Amino acid sequence: MSTTTTEVRRTLTGTWGLDPVHSSVGFEVPYLTGTFKGQFRNVEAQIAVDDSEATLEGGAKVDSVDVKDENLAAHLQSPDFFDAQRHPELRFTANDIDLDSETVRARGELTIKGITKPVEVTGTLTAPIADAYGNERIGLELSTTVNRHDFGVSWNVPLPTGQQAVGDEVKIVTELYFVRAD
Repeated sequence: MSTTTTEVRRTLTGTWGLDPVHSSVGFEVPYLTGTFKGQFRNVEAQIAVDDSEATLEGGAKVDSVDVKDENLAAHLQSPDFFDAQRHPELRFTANDIDLDSETVRARGELTIKGITKPVEVTGTLTAPIADAYGNERIGLELSTTVNRHDFGVSWNVPLPTGQQAVGDEVKIVTELYFVRAD
């Protein structure tokens, strides 16, 4: 472990609980001529760091999917997409997190629609800072790209050109803010 990594780990040692008001878990997928974006309003997560390991666990409630159209939100919760009734939550767990100053790389498992696959997420970590009330906070931005078919999310509609309306690759983007819990 490098000196930088050791110093970063030392400043983060402890448990950090999610500040859900300022956090988001979103997705971006190619759609027709652009990018369709959505997010989940109800998310939870926790980071735990000690001298030898950093872990991250979190989830998002499928029924909290937020898009600009109620009908589309209902379709996303149907079996065509996330199947909220049978699989009410998306989950991510990582026990293999590399901290290198502001760069983070985590290898873990993502569960969507009851299917769990290994993924690697990358992003940035902000150094701890005290808020106006004396609470210590950190920020963690992570992203990864997955093939939605790997998770059983295969609905599509053919266009007159023969192309599909929805792309296969989905970018998952998180902005997570944590408060030191201990």
